[in-house]
Amino acid sequence: MPERKEKGQASVGAEEDRGKKGHSEKKNKRKQEKEQEELHKLEEMRERLIRGLELHGTDEKVLKAMLKVPRHVFVPKYAKKGAYIDTPLEIGFGQTISAPHMVAIMCDLLELSEGLKVLEIGAGSGYNAAVMGELVGKSGHVYTVERIESLVDFARENLKKAGYENVTVLLDDGSMGYPKYAPYDRIVVTCAAPDIPEPLLEQLKPGGIMIIPVGDYIQELIRIKKDSEGNIHEEKRGGVVFVPMFGRHGFPRN
Repeated sequence: MPERKEKGQASVGAEEDRGKKGHSEKKNKRKQEKEQEELHKLEEMRERLIRGLELHGTDEKVLKAMLKVPRHVFVPKYAKKGAYIDTPLEIGFGQTISAPHMVAIMCDLLELSEGLKVLEIGAGSGYNAAVMGELVGKSGHVYTVERIESLVDFARENLKKAGYENVTVLLDDGSMGYPKYAPYDRIVVTCAAPDIPEPLLEQLKPGGIMIIPVGDYIQELIRIKKDSEGNIHEEKRGGVVFVPMFGRHGFPRN
């Protein structure tokens, strides 16, 4: 026969259970409070960073978009504390997330607005695409192409966490563009090409704008405008440093 517990024993057991439950609840509460405190600090750092970018003369709507995007979600855990320092950060596989001021400059030069269709070459962690997603709104869409499968997964996960549904991450050779959804109102390249890839020029809509870094050791940021007749107009916008583009129209691999 099963052993019967006396009332006193049952009472002690129940008291122990309540004690364990209370301890667990306190532990969870402390954890939640710590997470909220950390989140608040990150938000303060983000605001401080964006205020600093105002000194570059960045358009107000770009700054507002960057305020909405949690950059700490788009960096590896080990780099989280540096998420709101104005510097590039490594994200693995020899790739980086661009410095916030460079993201601001490129978005500014693209003249992004509601409803535009954008092609990005080099998704990285998805951060730049998220900022552009804010600027083109729900009626617009960002297609971002990445050649490294692990980064495609990383970018998709980050964008999902941050709640962006108007950004599609694609695994492919970005030097070839992505003809399926062409033509594009805007094209932005986040890796340096040896020359301007012809497929990207072809996939740019008349009246469209493309921003691309070109060069090897010495790189120049080029702003391209295609007029209504399909003529290409190039404008140099200063020296930059980006990781190299690989692929059919990129640099050869060593």
